[in-house]
Amino acid sequence: MGTRELGLPEVVPAAKLPPRVTVWEVGARDGLQNEQAVVPVDVKIEFLDRLARAGLTVLEATSFVSPKWVPQLADAEELLAGLARHEGVRYPVLVPNERGLARALDAGCAEIAIFGSATDTFARRNLNSTLDDQFALFEPVVARALDAGVAVRAYLSMCFGDPWEGAVAVDQVVRASSRLLDLGCFQLSLGDTVGVATAGQVERLLGALSEAGIGPERLAVHFHDTYGQALANTLAALRCGVSTVDSSAGGLGGCPYAESATGNLATEDLVWLLDGLGIEHGVDLGELVATSVWMAERLGRPSPSNVVRALAKSG
Repeated sequence: MGTRELGLPEVVPAAKLPPRVTVWEVGARDGLQNEQAVVPVDVKIEFLDRLARAGLTVLEATSFVSPKWVPQLADAEELLAGLARHEGVRYPVLVPNERGLARALDAGCAEIAIFGSATDTFARRNLNSTLDDQFALFEPVVARALDAGVAVRAYLSMCFGDPWEGAVAVDQVVRASSRLLDLGCFQLSLGDTVGVATAGQVERLLGALSEAGIGPERLAVHFHDTYGQALANTLAALRCGVSTVDSSAGGLGGCPYAESATGNLATEDLVWLLDGLGIEHGVDLGELVATSVWMAERLGRPSPSNVVRALAKSG
């Protein structure tokens, strides 16, 4: 399937948008972690290889979370050992605690991510901690990683709404964001974990973070498409200067700790938007669609991505 046959969108640039966006691909980790049937490790390895060949340069490969909590990712060491690494491609992994960091360091990982919560209830359910106490859990993890020369990214969940607490106060998100970045994380990904955000909320939060001295160059966005708002929210973030966007090939994923969370923003939908705006990203849409079709066949169901369905049908 070549790009000429894809019917790519007409390029109509818009003002005040970043010239290039880094697509932070989370399909192999966030996309697959909630699958009920265990995906064979060789399929995961091939998935990552195909994503790299499609031009994605950041592939979040797996997580060193306890297999008791996420059985799908129990093969983290085996996956990383069998991975055919591509030049210029980064393979960050998620770690929940010091034990997970030790496993990541033993596996030779050069980049990790930690995940915090903007609300107390989700911190208790996800981290067995409180909103304020979670930072004490992260501090030794980040310090040890940095001492080992490992870069650390932070995720912040429930930035726009929480299924147990409802709307989340902006100043509460700003405080949590500041504390995570102050630990030494190079970037913070703002998570709309249950997909309730709207574009106005995104602009309001990014404005508040900017006023607090946290500019868009230190931020990424991570939207779920529960209410069909992920692309609109992404565009709002781009207009605020954010140039790193998390997405999942084929729209795979959810959150194993929040039942109302549905799939992530589909990477293909994001790439279609970026192509239409003339924003560089380095991804071959045809290769990416073919990869998501391939993975959907192995999962036994069609991709939820609108762009995958449209282009796979026309191809």
